[in-house]
Amino acid sequence: MAHCYYHALSSVRKWGGAVDDYLPLHQWFDQSKAILADPRHRALRHHAEGIFMLESLFGPTIVNADARTVPVRLVGEQHVREDLGFIPSFADWARLIAPEAWMLRGNPLDEHARGAAGNPAAAGDEVLVRSRAGDEQPVRIAI
Repeated sequence: MAHCYYHALSSVRKWGGAVDDYLPLHQWFDQSKAILADPRHRALRHHAEGIFMLESLFGPTIVNADARTVPVRLVGEQHVREDLGFIPSFADWARLIAPEAWMLRGNPLDEHARGAAGNPAAAGDEVLVRSRAGDEQPVRIAI
């Protein structure tokens, strides 16, 4: 489906009511197009957790123009299935993200996580890690 309007029309065919009953739900899924205007935008909401998030935002059900109560989760499942053919988990999307060095950087929590020159540890550096018992073990950082 290319546009939320067509998802909403599909919802009307399935549960009755009017396009405006379903349009806000389908638009929520595709708001991520504002930051990434290609199919990768779907990684943010087109998964099982996104469907539950939709339900937490819009409530468990809506009442359409035909006075029919429709479970929001079913509308979310319909949207994701129409776009992807199945409902992935977030983990399915995350597995496809190749970790880059910049994703793994962080600020050390204490002085023990510093390299030999006193700078934050980098790939290949050896740092000392203290266990709860207080003993220090050298650990080599790999990125």
